[in-house]
Amino acid sequence: MEKGAFFENARGDLTGPLSGVKVIEATTTWAGPMVGCILGDLGAEVLKVEHPKGELSRSFRPQLPNSKLNVPHETVNRNKQNLSLDLKHPKAIEIFLQLCSKADIVVENFKPGTLSKWGIGYQEVSSVKPDIIYLSISMFGQYGPLSKRPGYDPLAQNFTGWSSLNGPPSIGSTKAPTWLADDLSGLHGVIGALAALTHRNETGEGQHVDVSLVDSLLFQSNGFLTSGSLDIPLQKLGNRSAITDPVNVYRCMDGEVFVAALLQNHWKALTVLIDKKELSHLTADQRKSKRDYIDTVVADWCLNKSTERVVTELSAAGIAVTKVNTFKEAAQHAQVNNRDMLQEVKLSDGQLAPLTGPPTKFSKTPTRIRSGAPKVGAHNDEVLGALGFSGKDLIDLKKEGVI
Repeated sequence: MEKGAFFENARGDLTGPLSGVKVIEATTTWAGPMVGCILGDLGAEVLKVEHPKGELSRSFRPQLPNSKLNVPHETVNRNKQNLSLDLKHPKAIEIFLQLCSKADIVVENFKPGTLSKWGIGYQEVSSVKPDIIYLSISMFGQYGPLSKRPGYDPLAQNFTGWSSLNGPPSIGSTKAPTWLADDLSGLHGVIGALAALTHRNETGEGQHVDVSLVDSLLFQSNGFLTSGSLDIPLQKLGNRSAITDPVNVYRCMDGEVFVAALLQNHWKALTVLIDKKELSHLTADQRKSKRDYIDTVVADWCLNKSTERVVTELSAAGIAVTKVNTFKEAAQHAQVNNRDMLQEVKLSDGQLAPLTGPPTKFSKTPTRIRSGAPKVGAHNDEVLGALGFSGKDLIDLKKEGVI
């Protein structure tokens, strides 16, 4: 399908499929902001409430070239408005509850009990907006023996057992290079919030939605938790697969390729290419038992060829293969650019930067990055003015340290 054909009936009058949904986000770092990022990308009106001194992600690395802004913060806080509030201040609590009374979804990712202690937990918010969807994201969840412990993404990866199976078999436990548990809990937070919103729209009932980094990562671990509970051994395979072989990274003259010949007909096609037709009868289980030999055969065939040649020949035979790219190479690839996975965005300092675009495509209500991450308090006048605060009120609030 051509790109133009997919979007031929697209509407231009909506921000996305969630146009009209109002979200208040009181979050920090990554998991909570990721919920707001996705909801904002989908067209919701997201107001991030941030401490006047700025939250932790503003100090992350790497920085953008010739800028004080950084890549992670700009990535996860686009498509939002920003209100600076010190939520420990009594007047800030009043303002926050006023905002919540007009919202559909509230998102927070502080340690369980923190916002309740400040007077803006689920009970307090639901008292001013009974049908509110109040989403809480934390390390271990709102209940359970470890619920009061603090935690971050790498701890979730190690607590769950995920890190114990990651990396080459020759080295110890290895975390992911990305904030995997944060990202997954952010995704499950969005799913939970939208499911609760659907229920509210049907019944009028709001509710508290509880998502934990640990639960999210365990859920996305391919049933390994079940295997662990039944004492079924789990192998640390590196780039190999528990299903069959060959599935691995192979070196070429100018780089590496990843090959996955999972199906029997793919294996037969591969044996023709590598001139090993005598092995074509081997089943998936038989190939697993001979994986070292098969890996050697495929590796030898790749070694004196370019990555382009290997990818071209295997692809022509219907075999799943890709060059092992760096992120720099991926950013330059026509596939990535055709899918709008990099979008030129004007940032708060005035410069343009290519930010990672929304992954889901909608033919009727297309989404895009509409605005860069705002400065702290960039929308104070607009948001507080809509609540009835005058210019003098704003000056007084700033003097008192509320904003």
